[in-house]
Amino acid sequence: MQIKTVVLAALFSAESLFGGTYNVDPVHSNVAFKVRHMMISNVKGQFDKFSGSFEYDEKTKTLKSLTGKVDVNSINTKNSMRDADLKSANFFDVVKYPSISFKLTKIDGDTAYGQLTIHGVTKEVKMELDLSGQTITDPWGNTRTGLSLSGKINRKDFGLKYNKLLETGGVMVGDEVKISVELEGVLAK
Repeated sequence: MQIKTVVLAALFSAESLFGGTYNVDPVHSNVAFKVRHMMISNVKGQFDKFSGSFEYDEKTKTLKSLTGKVDVNSINTKNSMRDADLKSANFFDVVKYPSISFKLTKIDGDTAYGQLTIHGVTKEVKMELDLSGQTITDPWGNTRTGLSLSGKINRKDFGLKYNKLLETGGVMVGDEVKISVELEGVLAK
């Protein structure tokens, strides 16, 4: 019985050396987007408030899980009038739908699949995954690692359908939204 306990303790200790759950460090992370504006340029923005965690196995260099939540009210495109419009019922409707969420469902090579919920609509999305492939110990003794996700969605698939026709025949806002997520995580203690 005692040998069995020692073996189990050793296995759990070895697992904690190579993998664990990381909490997203929002100070060193970014959740951003880019969308076509008036058919001639792109508008970039980000969300200033978000949280999440992921499980990374350093030994196998694999991401095991990832969940995240974005506070839509923290949208920031560096234009307060545009931000107010994006928060309104024309787009995100933050009163009814205050958050965006993501949950990883599977990984296939450098592609991550997950359930993305925006505006109360959940869809399976595909994102390019780039793992840093390493962990480091910061000057304060915390273990850190990072990853990036990038991809694109059609905003209309999530019920964000508002638009205006331009005199030139185009539209005010493009349907395709490019997403870029840079995450740095701190190993939970």
